[in-house]
Formats: sequence, C-alpha cells, structure tokens
Amino acid sequence: MNNIINFICFQVGWFAAVASAANNTPWIGIMVIVVIIALHLYRSLNAKNELYLILLVGLLGGSLDSLFVFFDWIYYPSGQIHESFTAYWIIAMWMSFATTLNISMAWLKKYKFLSIIFGFIGGPLTYYAGYNLGGIYFLDFNSAMIALAFGWAAIIPPLLFLADKFNEPPITKTL
Repeated sequence: MNNIINFICFQVGWFAAVASAANNTPWIGIMVIVVIIALHLYRSLNAKNELYLILLVGLLGGSLDSLFVFFDWIYYPSGQIHESFTAYWIIAMWMSFATTLNISMAWLKKYKFLSIIFGFIGGPLTYYAGYNLGGIYFLDFNSAMIALAFGWAAIIPPLLFLADKFNEPPITKTL
C-alpha cells in the first residue's frame, strides 16, 4: 500500500507541475509538490536523512537538467530564473522524485542494469509527456532525446545508491 500511495503522490505532483507550468503558473505545481514532500517527511522515520536526500537529488537533478537547457536541447516556457538554468519547477519535480527512491522505486536498487535501462527509457518518456502537455519545448528533438536517455541512464544508479545510504534505518512508516 505504501508503494502505491508513494507512486500516486509522485504522479499527482508531476502532473500538477507540468500542467501549471504549461499554463504559466508554475507556483501551483510547486505548492502541490511542497505538500507531497511535507507529507512524505511527516511519515518518515528519519526525516532529517530523507530531507538531505531530497535536497541532494534536487541539486543533482537540477544540475543535469540545466545542462539540457545550456546546450539548447530543452526550453522551459515558464519558471526559469535565468535562461541558462533549468526551471525551478523542474527542480521541485526532482525533489518529488527523490521521495520515490526509497519506497516505490526501491526495488530497482537490486538491479543496477535494469535501473540504467529504466533511466534510458523512462527519462526521455517523461519529458516527451511534458512536451505533449506544453510544459517544455524541445529545441533540438533528436539531440534532446539522446541526451535525456544517456543523462537519465547515468544518474539513476547513483541516485538509488545515495537513497540506500540515506535509508539507514528504513525511513518510512508502513501503513
């Protein structure tokens, strides 16, 4: 049940962030994600470690996304503080994604190769979905898809490793 709730909360946050960004109101999605993260931390047995993980994933994921922006592969129509950096709502989405690493995505920790494949396929698909909803634009579609695939394939295993290190003892109460 915990996995399902975690997965649904992440999906709600993802959709709220993309839809609100597409409508030039990215703060709405961020507010939804703040509530999701607050609930996640409230339920956590080790909220301090989990908060560190969330902040670190936000920094690492935001840095990766900023590379996509810097190389003119992706453009965000709303929520950018500077044209060379990713949108702040994307950083919030990375932080929301961090809440899944020790719960609904924890099973991937045992399967490093599968986590690489998951990132290689899943990363670009989420951006493509965001594109279809109007939250992002591809300035160079082919290059963006290649960069997203390899970027996500490279970042997922280390994020899962970090999540495992921050998850001692297990961080979430079961329902």
